[in-house]
Amino acid sequence: MNKSSKKSVVGFDQHDHKRCVQRALKEADGYCLKNQLRFTEVRRRTLGILLESHVAMGAYDVLERLKLEGLGSKPPIAYRALNFLLENGFIHRIERLNAFVACAHPGANHHPAFLICSDCGNVAEAAVSPDSDALSRTAEQNGFHIEHTTIEAEGQCPGCLSQVST
Repeated sequence: MNKSSKKSVVGFDQHDHKRCVQRALKEADGYCLKNQLRFTEVRRRTLGILLESHVAMGAYDVLERLKLEGLGSKPPIAYRALNFLLENGFIHRIERLNAFVACAHPGANHHPAFLICSDCGNVAEAAVSPDSDALSRTAEQNGFHIEHTTIEAEGQCPGCLSQVST
């Protein structure tokens, strides 16, 4: 295995992270082209920063990286880029952490659940079915239509759990 295809722990699964980042950026490029959206250098780099790891980052962390790379130093720069990425499904906002993470399934119509490791900070995204869970049944019984849900669970990932048990 060569260095460029080295596997890394992402979320809680092993995968070729370099390929993951390249695929996500290519999908974002294609989506923006198809939908005639301006995928500016700042927006693209903001997505790239969030793709670098599977740890959620706050807006000011992103801004600091943009600033170091000469792409802007004012908070609206980061917030505009993050809002664009959020509105177009390239990233998610983790409410519990007041932070953002790159979407693991960009372009897919899905309902994510986030598993947040309280030790290492990794965030894994899992898709859940809104039609088969207790919340949907409860909403339906009360005549309520759910338009959006955010499910976040905090605990320990397999890597951190194995360190505790050894």
